Amino acid sequence: MKIAVVGLGYVGLPLAVEANKVGIAVLGLDTDATLVSGLVAGRSHIEDVSSEDLKEALGGGFEPSSDPSGLSGVDAIIITVPTPLTSHLPDLSAVRSAAATIGDHLQRGQLVILESTSYPGTTEEVVGVILEQKTGLVPGQDFYLAFSPERIDPGNGVFGLRNTPKVVGGVNEASTAAAAALYGKFVEQVVPVSGTREAEMSKLLENTYRHINIALVNEMAVFCHEMGIDLWESIRAASSKGFGFQAFYPGPGVGGHCIPIDPNYLSSRVRELGYPFRFVELAQEINNRMPAYVIGRVSKLLNQVGRPVSGTRILLLGVAYKADISDVRESPAIEIARRLIALGADVSYADPHVERFMVDGRPVIRSTDVLAALEETDLALLLVAHSAFDLHAIAEKSPRLLDTRGVASGRSVERL
Repeated sequence: MKIAVVGLGYVGLPLAVEANKVGIAVLGLDTDATLVSGLVAGRSHIEDVSSEDLKEALGGGFEPSSDPSGLSGVDAIIITVPTPLTSHLPDLSAVRSAAATIGDHLQRGQLVILESTSYPGTTEEVVGVILEQKTGLVPGQDFYLAFSPERIDPGNGVFGLRNTPKVVGGVNEASTAAAAALYGKFVEQVVPVSGTREAEMSKLLENTYRHINIALVNEMAVFCHEMGIDLWESIRAASSKGFGFQAFYPGPGVGGHCIPIDPNYLSSRVRELGYPFRFVELAQEINNRMPAYVIGRVSKLLNQVGRPVSGTRILLLGVAYKADISDVRESPAIEIARRLIALGADVSYADPHVERFMVDGRPVIRSTDVLAALEETDLALLLVAHSAFDLHAIAEKSPRLLDTRGVASGRSVERL
């Protein structure tokens, strides 16, 4: 069996390597020629795929390429391209481009699966329509078409692609069965649903649920600070209940490839029906204002010692969007750094996983020795609790430390 994976990023590359482990030959396509050449040379750009795993896959039938002509010779094609926001609106340009390319090579009887997150209806109304227009082949009749939401969690050492249940929904029963049979070869549990829209909605529901609950605790963090309440302690206490409660924690904002983006796809689709999705839009508003709130707290801390933000040396501890990864997509650290720089602060960062951090096209100075950097810092801002950080030593060395993750303690520490 041979499949093609279109898009070799955080979703596509782990998928390609995992499928290859069970003997499936994989044609990996990406428009980024530099990325492809790096993969061919055995260099992985994804933390979840080691160079050793990549080299093993290359020796076992994984072929990274920028040439789509090989699409006509595979059994199945899986689309894993980005679906970002442009001007706060869903941007399906990569999905449309991938579908058009596939349409140039699609053969009768092939299976096409979309994994890229989007609003309900995308698989049939965008991908299916483009493929039918390009080829004259009818989805569900001349070729199989399905949606299966990606559930990749970068840096998660417990749940990976193999042991995370795979939701699958096709345009008809035959398409669902074909997609389920494929994933069943390298995923432990496949969860079939009745159609593509149900599968698409399941992904948006998962992330909207998290998005709204994060917004809830973020808003609580603001008023708990004003009321002198330790929200972190309250969350721990609530978590002692063995049922009916799941802990969510406040932070400097939301980041990554899912939470800041996916709910907007659902909200935009609901608006097409003529009314707003108020829960999602309110959550977006609350989470989006957290970087500004963090800046306000920084300003208050400095005011306590008679210092303005301008000219102050501020060290950002962690700039990835979550702990123990290098991914900075939609990281709140970007907006926080932008605002601090605009106020005249002297900003630097320390992150063991992020070698280069850019804000508006300009690099931010990196400190590789955290404790030495703290000696030359007026205020440290803990944005990500990387396991490599010695939090006790950081708290001891920091003249002032604003902890946005609720993990540090000490006389110099103030929690969000």
